[in-house]
Amino acid sequence: MKSQANGITFNCRIDGAEGAPWLMLSNSLATNLSMWDGQTADFAQHYRVLRYDQRGHGASDAPAGDYDFDMLADDAAALMQAHGIEACHFLGLSMGGMTAMGLGLNHPERVRSLTICNSRADVTPEFRQIFDARIAIAFDQGMEALVETTVERWFTENLRATEPAFLDDVRDMVRTTPPEGYAGCARAVQSLDYMARLKAIDKPVLFIAGAQDIATPP
Repeated sequence: MKSQANGITFNCRIDGAEGAPWLMLSNSLATNLSMWDGQTADFAQHYRVLRYDQRGHGASDAPAGDYDFDMLADDAAALMQAHGIEACHFLGLSMGGMTAMGLGLNHPERVRSLTICNSRADVTPEFRQIFDARIAIAFDQGMEALVETTVERWFTENLRATEPAFLDDVRDMVRTTPPEGYAGCARAVQSLDYMARLKAIDKPVLFIAGAQDIATPP
């Protein structure tokens, strides 16, 4: 379904029984709401699940220009308002986890709990520079040029060898991400600066990290 929020159109999907507590899922950079397909059936047994393509991703609008996480958090809050959600549990992966931090800091009344997976709260100069190169590739060569390096960075060698169908779905998400949206959200990652403010979040928070996660290790 399409929803108007914060001045643009978002692609969304709702699963689970009416009246159940709301759980909102927020995708990572260069993916879309289908990244949650493997988890949603389980989540929907207990929650009313709202998935959405983040600004610049999937079938949501991809305005040109730089984004930041205050904007992406405002998007999430506006989507909740559009769907009549007073407050929700919010789960985000990587960029989605960064969005969760912004939501908890800027819209605490909208949050019941936050689950932040494989995310960081600030960036180093070296990390920031990495995205300059990726943005240039996205515009100069297209997203296809980022597909294989992204898959190699995100997944272990063992998974790449044993889950070809899953990885083909991931490749498709990456290659179909609009370059403008990828660049806008990559600029948001480059400007991320929530670490000093995290202690102000006043709702339950679960951080999940992976020992083999190159970008955001424990």
